[in-house]
Amino acid sequence: MAITSRAPAPGGVVPASSGPPAPPPDGLPRRGTAWAEGVERLRAAATTEPGRLRIIGAALAALVLLFGAVAVWEISGRVAAADDVVGRSQPLSADAASIYRSLADADTASSSGFLAGGQEPREVRSRYEKDIANASRLLVNAAASTTAGEDSRKQITLLSEQLPRYAGLIEQARATNKQGLPLGGAYLRYANEQMSTQLLPAAQRLYEAETGRLYTDYDEARALPLGSLGAGLLALTALVWVQRRNYRRTNRVLNHGLVAATTASLVLLLWLAAGHTVARSGLSEARTDGQESLKVLNDARIASLQARANENLTLVSRGAVLAEDKKSDKYDVDYANDMKDLDAGLALAAKLADDAAGRDPVARAAEGVRQWKGLHAAARETDLMGDYQGAVGQVIGDKDHPRPTGTAFDTVDASLEAAVVHEQREFTRAARDGLGALDGLVTGTAALAVVGAVAALLGIGRRLSEYR
Repeated sequence: MAITSRAPAPGGVVPASSGPPAPPPDGLPRRGTAWAEGVERLRAAATTEPGRLRIIGAALAALVLLFGAVAVWEISGRVAAADDVVGRSQPLSADAASIYRSLADADTASSSGFLAGGQEPREVRSRYEKDIANASRLLVNAAASTTAGEDSRKQITLLSEQLPRYAGLIEQARATNKQGLPLGGAYLRYANEQMSTQLLPAAQRLYEAETGRLYTDYDEARALPLGSLGAGLLALTALVWVQRRNYRRTNRVLNHGLVAATTASLVLLLWLAAGHTVARSGLSEARTDGQESLKVLNDARIASLQARANENLTLVSRGAVLAEDKKSDKYDVDYANDMKDLDAGLALAAKLADDAAGRDPVARAAEGVRQWKGLHAAARETDLMGDYQGAVGQVIGDKDHPRPTGTAFDTVDASLEAAVVHEQREFTRAARDGLGALDGLVTGTAALAVVGAVAALLGIGRRLSEYR
């Protein structure tokens, strides 16, 4: 087959071919991606000692800064969680417990005032009004402050709606009682039912939600900063390796810049470990010696309040409300169950108390419970014998009964309040000590990381100057 050649165009120019472009002549550089060019430059730089030193210096500075960045991030989270424990979640948990106590105490005061008849004692009335006002105020604070979730807000809404209804029923019971009408007892029992089935369960759920958030903050504040510790060990290992390499190549023991970088990183690592250990210890003490005791004492105090309310309602109902066995008085059975819970709570509180200031009020409360049981048994026997007014006097007090069951209850309640105040103080002290251990750590971490990175660059720069 004959081979034909393409004739040149006028002027001697050969037309462009439609086929693939010919490869560039050998020896000419080929253009690639920016990443490929960067890798190629690093590879070329690594063939000389100055180039290797520059790469090492950049890597060291990056590792030290990475250590600092991870430490700042983790410690900032621990500080925020510990600050929440001290300033937000634990106070909210305590407020939720106070809401429960205020509601239970209001129910107790209202039944005590009802037993007194038309001439309700002023101090009993004031106690009831103070409890309702305190519960309302704490609900407003909780609505403005809580972040525990939708469940908490749901319970706060329920409490805010039901509390005025309960107060209205109590006022109806009081007004009817002053007129000497038996319908007042029905209003009071219905109000107590509303308190027992709606208000107190909602307050309990709110307390559990806020306490759950508190324990979540505890766990976050006490979590080990594993990322920071790992990054710190990696940075120190790299610094030691570079100094050993420098010694083997130059026979020089120390490089001031690298020594300074190593010192800054080591100080940061030790500060991080020590500060977190102290903070973890303080928060653990706050939880075991403070919060756990507070929870047990709050439960014991609530049991005592409910027992007192049921003791009063036993006389108010006069056997009109029966227990599940259809034979026993419901409120008397509930009183017995509440007293069992109170005994168990006091026994556990005595074990958790770690000093005399915590044990003494618990011991006084236990003695008050013992006296209360004896006085209650006598009042119950009087009531069963048909002496209703005598039983009322033994429960709320009169001229013939100067030491009623109410006196023993007041001793128990005051002693438990003193124990709660002490444990709250212990919690606050331990938690603040734990938080204080983290003071300045975030700022110090950032400063030391920057100093370490700059020192590493200066140390490598000193070696590079020897090649100029």
